[in-house]
Amino acid sequence: MPGPLDGITVLELAAIGPAPFGVMLLADLGAQVIRVDRIAAARGNPGSEASMHGLNRGRRSVGVDLKSDQGTQVVLDLVERCDVLVEGMRPGVAERLGVGPEPCFERNPALIYARMTGWGQEGPLADQAGHDIDYAAISGALHPIGRADSPPPPPLNLLSDFAGGGSYLALGVVAALFERVTSGQGQVIDAAMVDGTVNLTAFVHGLLGLGMWTTERQANLLDGGSPFYDTYACSDGRYIAVGAIEPQFYAALLDGLGLDPDEVPQHDHARQRERFTALFASRTRDEWAEHFAGTDACVAPVLSLEEAREHPHNVARGLFTQVEGGGVQPAPAPRFSRTPLRADRPVPAYGAHTDEVLGELGYAPAHIASLRASGAVA
Repeated sequence: MPGPLDGITVLELAAIGPAPFGVMLLADLGAQVIRVDRIAAARGNPGSEASMHGLNRGRRSVGVDLKSDQGTQVVLDLVERCDVLVEGMRPGVAERLGVGPEPCFERNPALIYARMTGWGQEGPLADQAGHDIDYAAISGALHPIGRADSPPPPPLNLLSDFAGGGSYLALGVVAALFERVTSGQGQVIDAAMVDGTVNLTAFVHGLLGLGMWTTERQANLLDGGSPFYDTYACSDGRYIAVGAIEPQFYAALLDGLGLDPDEVPQHDHARQRERFTALFASRTRDEWAEHFAGTDACVAPVLSLEEAREHPHNVARGLFTQVEGGGVQPAPAPRFSRTPLRADRPVPAYGAHTDEVLGELGYAPAHIASLRASGAVA
């Protein structure tokens, strides 16, 4: 059965980071995706785009030289038959290449034109380079993460690239498609990683406004300041995670650790930290995980990426899947009762579908051969 976005066609101008992740979400939801790859990638030199391998499932790929007039024409011809265009270039680059919103809307007024940047389309930093850690830094989201006696650690690139970036891009596209049902009109989506990352901190800002959060690191409920919401080293050098916030869960934690609630009250953080640290260091991670299995103590083993694939719950839920050309990958989410998501469309080779896609546009074989000879496509 097709996914909920079946019938929607997305044109992706190849980029790195959040835009490919957002497009992967749309592909998992059932959208048909055509990715416009650089000529160099189609000729075997993908460069930094190779790092996006884990995000490239569910596409068809055409190799196009966007710096040529003929290549630009190919993209605009594709725009006429697409519902969504996603680009992740710096502000103004798409315009200089001739594929900005204006020429695209001339071809297709109902197009959803989604733009993914770090700083947004305008503002003092709009033209400046940046990466996940920079957007997280000025959003205020990076500062609360980490131990009080250490600098904030890089949160991989999960925080701004994917959570604050690609996820918000995909949400914006779906919302714009929904609005188009009644208006019949397209629009531009300005999805900025810094915008989304700030938005992710709404809960913490709420606590700050209520006086229930301090800007001091590792001094709050959810930042490692509370010993009952933290991670601990075990005897084998691995870690266990504890999240026993509510009183009944804290009681279950103490019961599992063999501690008297009167000796370790929940408000006595210093005594908790000392006792928890010593106890968890006395056994291996997996021994503790087995010991707390089936309880409401909110204790879980900290698994590596590879270990996560084998955890019984993750296996039962089918949280990982084998993708042709992509190896083992996280399965699509969330779940739909009537229109289930699937990740059974393979990761394409760069430029693998150029002839197929251009043929669907009505390009004759001789025309395609001419474009390839000129270097406009590959």
